[in-house]
Amino acid sequence: MDIHLLGTGGADGIPALFSGSRVSVHARNAGGKDVRSRASALVDGHIKLDFGPDTWHQVTREGLDPREWTSVLFTHSDPDHLALEELQYALFPFNESEFSEFTIFGNEVIERKVFERYPNWPFEFVRTKMFCPLKHAEYTITPLMARHMQYEEAHNYLVSDGEKTLLYGTDTGVWQDPTWEYLAGHRVDCLVLECSEGFVLTPYNGHLDIDEFRYMVNRLRKLGVIDDTTTILTTHHSHNGDATHDELCRELEPHGVTIGYDGLKVEF
Repeated sequence: MDIHLLGTGGADGIPALFSGSRVSVHARNAGGKDVRSRASALVDGHIKLDFGPDTWHQVTREGLDPREWTSVLFTHSDPDHLALEELQYALFPFNESEFSEFTIFGNEVIERKVFERYPNWPFEFVRTKMFCPLKHAEYTITPLMARHMQYEEAHNYLVSDGEKTLLYGTDTGVWQDPTWEYLAGHRVDCLVLECSEGFVLTPYNGHLDIDEFRYMVNRLRKLGVIDDTTTILTTHHSHNGDATHDELCRELEPHGVTIGYDGLKVEF
């Protein structure tokens, strides 16, 4: 399997649009890996993880053809993950397609929003529920319970082709017991995990700072879910975390973690 990180930023990206934060200023001046569009990824070239407002820019930058996607998996309905108005461009009259080429996977809230906006449009939708595996082609897709939203099931995803398994978590918080208990019976070959809050401790429990990130990784190691052969990548970084790309590398690379950046593609 492979994963292509198309975006690795938080809700407002880096540099944040109206921000004069240290990290935003640095990213404007330095460019490169410090510039982060809103988080999304592509698995094996055709399973799209989230469809946010930077999708057009990401696929154009990477030379991708979205007509090759067979599915779009939504993690939750925050606008940096669900660009609802952009879905219309998959279908006639914006192009020649009478049916979308991809199946949409999402929770009950996303299903309602999609069909309120597009009543009677021929989108194929599969509702996701935490810990209920679904089949898509040769893949088994399992939504996990994230600790991110109070009134909506926010999902992280296990994606397995029968030989390799990816765990993708952009908005996780420190998982609660049901998620840890479910993961205890699994082995993960690639872990993509958010580190939104960086070096800044906040009272919000829906995202991870550096210390919480390390806690999650260490607990996964103790459970046997990951080991030294597992590829570990970061994503969903916020400028409010007060961490540049190089600073994150110095902090986490000694722990076997690769700092994700826009455009990074990894085979595992």
